[in-house]
Amino acid sequence: MNITDLRVHILTSPLDEPFYFSQGWVHQRSSVIVEIQTDEGITGWGECLCHGLQPPEIAGAFIRHAFAPLLIGRNPFDSDVLWEEMYNKSRPYGQGGAAVNAISGIDIALWDIKGKACGQPVSRLLGGMYRQEVMPYATGFYRTEKGRYPEDGVEEALRHKENGLRAMKLKIGFGIEEDLALISAVREAIGPDVRLMADANGAYNAGLARRLMLECREQKLYFLEELLAPEDQEGYLSIRHLTGTLIAAGENLFGKTGYRSWISQGALDILQPDLCSAGGFTECRKIAAMAQAWNTMVIPHVWGSGIGLAASLQFIATLAPAPLALAPEEPMLEYDQSSHPFRAALIHNAITLQNGMVAIPTAPGLGIEINRDIIEQYGTTI
Repeated sequence: MNITDLRVHILTSPLDEPFYFSQGWVHQRSSVIVEIQTDEGITGWGECLCHGLQPPEIAGAFIRHAFAPLLIGRNPFDSDVLWEEMYNKSRPYGQGGAAVNAISGIDIALWDIKGKACGQPVSRLLGGMYRQEVMPYATGFYRTEKGRYPEDGVEEALRHKENGLRAMKLKIGFGIEEDLALISAVREAIGPDVRLMADANGAYNAGLARRLMLECREQKLYFLEELLAPEDQEGYLSIRHLTGTLIAAGENLFGKTGYRSWISQGALDILQPDLCSAGGFTECRKIAAMAQAWNTMVIPHVWGSGIGLAASLQFIATLAPAPLALAPEEPMLEYDQSSHPFRAALIHNAITLQNGMVAIPTAPGLGIEINRDIIEQYGTTI
């Protein structure tokens, strides 16, 4: 089997109501979708993470101009070899960011091809499924121009609880006092039995983070995410042991080399690689193996279209609890509930919440079918 064509679809749609978080305003939802075709008629699909502030064309340019020439005529089963060749080619001008985002989308598509060729879900090819379903947590809680806070946050939290979600993650990073007011108000509204987390998106330094951690102890957060900038490993090391709340980060780290010292130095309680950003299946399984060697939990970051969601579920299925036990602490699925015009429609609404859980697809490859009408409606092919 050989690769015959590679297409990049840039999907973009403006939001009816822009929202913001601690780093800026999001005016549109975008996805970078990779389509790889083979001489045996098998097509693979992947996705490159596109942050709310990230132009999707950057990763698309990497794919078309740097990586596509390496791939045409190659065997998709050589995914590890192709990964290293792509990374090595872009090393002088990549090593992270959109370069590894681009490799991630390609790698996911290659594994989708392999799964379809073998008639197995990707999770089986990666070694098997530790779980058939996963508990999701609602992520959202972005702010709008006319919003009222913490009131809107409380309303959203109650809506997620009513919809059957048993865990949720707030957006913070708007100032310590305002963050504390939101956390306190939501905890009071949803009660003690709903798992609650909060994400600052790197808004604070170690001193401010320390104050937030210590002053919200009574609200019993499960984890605090990205309190500090992603470069501040020393800062994380200085605050990690100051609270019983788990400290999480990693969505802005890339590949096994990017995670190496964070894992070996014990900077985090929870690692959050994004499959569509940190290197796809090929690299993220190596990150997971390193984490397992240090008994460090992995709860992936997930924020994209239905393709990225389906791929992340395949990855989560393969994550061993750290450590394996009779009653292990299981990974969760980040389940984006914010506005996204084509996230679910792109995969024919194939992934849904049932009785508070999300089932992991078992059909070959990523386990989903792509709605090409959505690509035509929202996309530009480059």
